Amino acid sequence: MPVTRPISLDDAEALTALLAENREFLAPWESVRDDGYFSLEGQREVLRGLVEVEHAGSGRAHVILDDEGSVVGRITLSGIVRGALQSCAVGYWVGSAHNGRGLATAAVGEMLQVAFTTLGLHRVQAETLLHNSASQAVLQRNGFTRFGMAPGYLKIAGRWQDHVMWQVLNPAADV
Repeated sequence: MPVTRPISLDDAEALTALLAENREFLAPWESVRDDGYFSLEGQREVLRGLVEVEHAGSGRAHVILDDEGSVVGRITLSGIVRGALQSCAVGYWVGSAHNGRGLATAAVGEMLQVAFTTLGLHRVQAETLLHNSASQAVLQRNGFTRFGMAPGYLKIAGRWQDHVMWQVLNPAADV
């Protein structure tokens, strides 16, 4: 049974509730967000943006589901670049109550299928904070390899932080 499905505007309420419940849990791993982000209208705005990005061909977003089909997280392919690169980045989160159940691992695997099969990409990249061993394990279980470290890469939790860089190549692509 799939653990992701394409995101829709109808997911705003579920994501708003999930983000409110996990605001402190997610804070060390994300950009500082204003209160509006955690509101229903804020999430509707985020979802409208994700839908526009998909229509433009530069991203794809799914929700992550538990065994009952409830929304427990989000996963996004972003920054799709065509031409010689044929690449994108993947980012994801799962609410604290659902961590450690393999949902992130399965969701990343499903999104790799989207990236490599549906979108025909050659490469997917991911970045993790140096100390985010749980996310690093998710990536390793999905065939990602570490290829570097980027100093001051993203402003997370209010400060510029170093990130480990990861990638996986489409196994069906020409080498």
